[in-house]
Amino acid sequence: MINIKFTRRADQITRFVITGHAFNGEVAHDVVCAGVSSLAITTVNSLETIAHFQPLVEVDEVEGGFLDCEILSDLTDKQKEIAQILLQNLENGVKSIAAEVAYSSFIKVS
Repeated sequence: MINIKFTRRADQITRFVITGHAFNGEVAHDVVCAGVSSLAITTVNSLETIAHFQPLVEVDEVEGGFLDCEILSDLTDKQKEIAQILLQNLENGVKSIAAEVAYSSFIKVS
């Protein structure tokens, strides 16, 4: 199962951690894993290219199944605003996947 935990401070998402594997299909055919991975990687890349800051990111590049992304507190107001839009989009996306009956046993969002 993929577990996604969002951490908030003062109603702002400050971190997300994704752990586990969906095991919803063969490697390269797992739509739950592909969807979550795509959303998460796009969010991290967009924080860098659109919000123009480098979040603290830790990944398990060998086994996969682990991404920890933390937002620094020393951002401009504009960077904070953009970051929240991107992070809320990620949260909406993974919650949409989790809401699908066919995928709900493979993903948990908290």
